[in-house]
Amino acid sequence: MNALRRFLNNGDINRFRLWFQLGAFGLLIYGGFLAMDIGNSLPTFSCVFVDSRAGACYLYPLQHQVNMPWSQFSGGRGIGLAVGLVTFFLFFVLFNKAWCGYACPLGTVQDWITKLRARLGIRYSLYANETFGRLKAIKYVLLALLILLPLGISNSLFGLPKLPRDLATSYCMICPGRTVLPLFTGDASQLAIDFSSRTMMALTGLGMAITGGFFAGAFVKKRFFCLFCPMSALQYAFSKAGLLRLTKQGAKCTRCGNCSRVCDVGIREIADDVTSRNIVQDDCMMCFKCVAACPESHCLAVTFLGMPVYEATAEGFMRRTKRRDNHG
Repeated sequence: MNALRRFLNNGDINRFRLWFQLGAFGLLIYGGFLAMDIGNSLPTFSCVFVDSRAGACYLYPLQHQVNMPWSQFSGGRGIGLAVGLVTFFLFFVLFNKAWCGYACPLGTVQDWITKLRARLGIRYSLYANETFGRLKAIKYVLLALLILLPLGISNSLFGLPKLPRDLATSYCMICPGRTVLPLFTGDASQLAIDFSSRTMMALTGLGMAITGGFFAGAFVKKRFFCLFCPMSALQYAFSKAGLLRLTKQGAKCTRCGNCSRVCDVGIREIADDVTSRNIVQDDCMMCFKCVAACPESHCLAVTFLGMPVYEATAEGFMRRTKRRDNHG
């Protein structure tokens, strides 16, 4: 057992993640060709606009399920909403926010853009943490709107008139997953503005603009869109219940800053917080690069049901550093 644990701790988590992402991308984008169906409550962007998908992002059915009058919440449709939420929770609690770091096709595309940027020699722009700290509140606004707008179609909210039915899946219309992911199956039909109504024209026009921002932002900051992702916000609401966790023993931390420097979304708390045991933040995608970069044995660790799966060790850190140096 000690030999196995040493082997895992000395391993290259980044290489493992690369291959896992490729497998997850293939499954979620092309699995439908093999008649695979994981369900429609996945905690990741397996977009319903990809015909060959192997499952569906939960945000799409969630918008449909909350589009009902208040009186029906206690009936059969309310039970359907509850079942969908519980199914999402069960999927999510198994791997926590590692769904973002390892399985999300939209996140994988952003990582590919990062590799392309590096090959082209394009440097990232630098921005103050406070700037992105304020902007990341957008994800919670989007999460609230994707629930409130469908509710407002069937109900009068805050004394306002009922909203047009074209807002039923308003978030999907502006999500870059709808326009970007079908491209990998040769489908460019979503790269268009829908003129069927003023509402759809506005939504799909905004969606095209956001798609442009998705690609431009990926050349400005790693995992740029993840900072504004409502799926990340919904996941964080349940992250404390996750069986897979990222933990820290603050007493072993020397605040070297390695962990925050390698973090794709620039989370400072992972280096500065020496009191919290569970250090998953709302922007964390649990890629575990921080664990691989930590030189202090057992300071950072990935645990499942409380048992260590991958831990920071001085030996592992030195081995990974040596391999990186040897490969330039």
